Amino acid sequence: MPELRQDPTTFDWVIIAKERAKRPDDLRRKGEPERSLPDHSPDCPFCPGNEARTPKEEAVYGGPDGWSIRVVPNKFAALSPEGDMEREEWKLFRKTHGYGRHEVIIESPRHNEFIPFMTINHVEDLIRAYRDRYHALRRDPNVRLIIIFKNHGAGAGTSLEHPHTQVVATPVVPPYIRRKYEVATQHYDNTGRCLQHDLQLAELEAGVRIVAESSHFVVLHPFASHYPFETWIMPREHKSSFGAISDDEIRDLARVLKTTLLQLHTALQDPDYNLIIHTSPGTTSTKPTISCISRSFRGSRRRRASSSDRVSISISSFLKRRRHISRPFRCRGKG
Repeated sequence: MPELRQDPTTFDWVIIAKERAKRPDDLRRKGEPERSLPDHSPDCPFCPGNEARTPKEEAVYGGPDGWSIRVVPNKFAALSPEGDMEREEWKLFRKTHGYGRHEVIIESPRHNEFIPFMTINHVEDLIRAYRDRYHALRRDPNVRLIIIFKNHGAGAGTSLEHPHTQVVATPVVPPYIRRKYEVATQHYDNTGRCLQHDLQLAELEAGVRIVAESSHFVVLHPFASHYPFETWIMPREHKSSFGAISDDEIRDLARVLKTTLLQLHTALQDPDYNLIIHTSPGTTSTKPTISCISRSFRGSRRRRASSSDRVSISISSFLKRRRHISRPFRCRGKG
């Protein structure tokens, strides 16, 4: 059973999940020659024919020829729906059950079909699966934050080659996310405007860090990047949660995301990267916000990214106007 333990020096909540150490690992080790991946791997638990090696599906997408996307509980979950949120305390040590949800979205039946090489229709279906799982997990009244993320490559933290995304629903909101909302709220109090919208307009006016534009999204490199090659894909319309993304926006985002990741793959020769969807915490999605994806591909062309060049891709939501955020705990998730 995983636990949430509070760091008494910072009040951050840290996930302790011993079962995560048992995860399978089929990745190429440092120093081994690069190898092409097959369409199917008989030893891969995510490949067709090995469905019995994963927990029972939460959702399946596909047609008469078989599944195209599967959603399963993570067999080596960082959090578990078992247990409750009762705390145990002894002196300065505070802990509670590692309550939450942890799912895996198997993106394709093909062992080597990553987002840059999927059809547009398949990427659309994948983003719809993200939205569906977001709505499904929000029904849990104890969930305060849902994070959808993808680790590509060993340097980004993945343990299996087969293309997959993870979804984590937690009863806590990390301090760094609270801080973003505090800054956005302060900006609104001072100006009456949305911080992220003002930032997007300023980037468009400057024009020096814009990568691409579409009907619904702007792709840019942020002025103060936290990671090498960091890029955001920002929506033009305010949305308070990823669950509010429309079908038209999904179609547009599928093209933008596929193109952006393909450019990254080509320019940096398939670097390791993280893709994260950040969305507004809390139990309501009525306040308008802005979502963004951060990712990278700008830099030297045709060179292999080093371990320090790990790419970060994220989708986030920020406040347009003042909003109360429930504060049950502070948390730093690991696992």
